[in-house]
Amino acid sequence: MKRIIFDCDNTMGVIDCDVDDGLALMYLLGCPDAEVLGITATFGNNKVDVVMECTKRLLNDLGRTDIPLKKGGAARGEYDSEAADFLVETVNRYPGEVSILATGSLTNLGGAYRKDNTFFDKVKEIVLMGGITSPLVFEKKIMDELNFSCDPEASFDVLAKGHDVSIATGNNCLKVLFEKEEYKTLFKTGSVAAEYIQRETDYYYQYNENDYGIMGFYNWDVTAAVYLMHPELFTDRKRKFKLSVEDLKTGFLRESEENNCVLNLPEIGEEYPFKKNIYDTWMTVKM
Repeated sequence: MKRIIFDCDNTMGVIDCDVDDGLALMYLLGCPDAEVLGITATFGNNKVDVVMECTKRLLNDLGRTDIPLKKGGAARGEYDSEAADFLVETVNRYPGEVSILATGSLTNLGGAYRKDNTFFDKVKEIVLMGGITSPLVFEKKIMDELNFSCDPEASFDVLAKGHDVSIATGNNCLKVLFEKEEYKTLFKTGSVAAEYIQRETDYYYQYNENDYGIMGFYNWDVTAAVYLMHPELFTDRKRKFKLSVEDLKTGFLRESEENNCVLNLPEIGEEYPFKKNIYDTWMTVKM
């Protein structure tokens, strides 16, 4: 059983905002060996107040209001928050046992480190979605990195001082596109969870087609969640990086053999088992 804190900027259901944080939470709740100890809300896809309201609604829809939800900092450098307090308190309660999945700005983790400079030493592992190693090129335009760049100082602390850090980069997530036709097949199962996903994510297909020219979407945050629970579906790629706040202002991860900051950038293995694991897990979520 993995004890997990999910730090996210969930906006599933908000027009023109990403849906993958909510889908990542549904994935975790469908994993029998995942115990979600709490959710800490951060900014990124939208303001933290919007993230809080979206996540409250999602937990209510899923019948999981028993999961603690804590509000994080509202902006870069706002490190004093109930989310940071919760992170510190929970890791101290379960030293060496808590896995952190973070899929938005890293302000809350930065806040936890500033409250307790031994925080990262007590975390079991950190899995992140964010960062780029080269431009994210779509059909119509280049997409900016939207997670590490939100609070580059906090991102630097997490990457440089965290232990056992794995990152689902934007580049590696581009390997697998989730197409609408696949979702239609999923929805025919008659599953309540499938119907809910359809209702809450349908708008996002049109958004991606209009803005980026792609006929589907990339499950950025779900990819990180899958790696946390099923690393066997990936190939680990550990590299040395030279980190700087300046690079992280654009989310750029600069590889360099001259430095000893080792980060794991896992790559998705075969597409079919990866997707099947996600779809099958979503279908086990009780509504």
